[in-house]
Amino acid sequence: MKKLLIFLIASLFLQGPTMLNAQILGKLKKKVEKKIEKEVDKTLDEESEDVQKEEKKEQEVNTQEETHGQTKESVASQEPQLVWAKYDFVSGDKVIFEDNHENEENGEFPSRWDLKQGTVENAEFGGEKVIMFRGGQPMIIPYLKNPEKDYLPDIFTIEFDLYNSDRNGFTVYFYDRKNQRPPITYTANLNIHPEFMELRPAKSNIPDKGSIQNKWAHIAIAYTNGKMKAYIDETRLINIPHLDYNPTGISLHAYFANDTRRYYIKNFRLAEGGVKYYDRFLQDGKIVSNGIRFDVNKATMKPESMGVINEIVKLMKEHPEIKFSVEGHTDSDGESDFNQKLSEERAKTVVKQIISLGIVDNRLVAKGFGEGKPIDTNETQEGKANNRRVEFVKM
Repeated sequence: MKKLLIFLIASLFLQGPTMLNAQILGKLKKKVEKKIEKEVDKTLDEESEDVQKEEKKEQEVNTQEETHGQTKESVASQEPQLVWAKYDFVSGDKVIFEDNHENEENGEFPSRWDLKQGTVENAEFGGEKVIMFRGGQPMIIPYLKNPEKDYLPDIFTIEFDLYNSDRNGFTVYFYDRKNQRPPITYTANLNIHPEFMELRPAKSNIPDKGSIQNKWAHIAIAYTNGKMKAYIDETRLINIPHLDYNPTGISLHAYFANDTRRYYIKNFRLAEGGVKYYDRFLQDGKIVSNGIRFDVNKATMKPESMGVINEIVKLMKEHPEIKFSVEGHTDSDGESDFNQKLSEERAKTVVKQIISLGIVDNRLVAKGFGEGKPIDTNETQEGKANNRRVEFVKM
């Protein structure tokens, strides 16, 4: 229609400006204008309709998304919420093997360990002395007399700090792979992966998609007459009620270690467990703990101390009649005056922490005795570790 009107108008112009032509042209002009108006209106209506359709569609999509989101939230609210266990690890009360890298020479093999395979050396990392697993599938075991015998008691704890720069795991075997025969089962090992722990049949991820790759993590293991628990920092990841074998020794293995995949450990401690706190309190009138740790030459308490603190708080809440003299002790390293003051400050730190957890202050006093009351020799690392302690004495 548009093409025909244009053709007629062009023809009239070519014929010249007669009166008739002028009248016809005027009429055609009006028709053209009306036609254009109709076309424009139609186009606008169609576009308006399309817009309305799009808006309606978008509203429907939004409604569906909102409904879907509400459904997801509703489903999520019905899912069980996992509350991670509070840190309940308590270190054994008698240290039977410890390596804090005292007097170790950089580049040499760590003197308190024996080698099963690979390359392992003392090193400095982050300004601290550490044991470095270099390569050759390195594995070490504690250097002890008669290592072929079962040297793990029925109740024991293991602690160490681990730095893993690799995405693969670090393994703790519960037998001496150089000197002891393996148990009947070949699953007697704890795999410490940057993102999970596994001790068959148990396996658990670090919560909140956490990872310990490229940072220090505190590893703690507790064994009590067949029951084993294992922790990374302050989270319990393994809880097995009955192992199907008896742990007899320790081997540490960094299978994937090489020049670019480095593994480091420090502050290794193996300790024999003891009686429950309340039973100790009734029997001895005090609770002796070397599981409360502090930064070197400071009164700053380390996070792994909270297992002991939590147990003491629990005991005092269950037995409101109990009052404690919290007494700090040190080993004989350093000046005696400094050790005396340090022990006093550490005792105050412990009391302050207990009070912050709901115990009234009139049930606690803080005292320090420095190096004056040793319970073991100061000639060995194990003896010093036993002397560095906090005692909770009945008052």
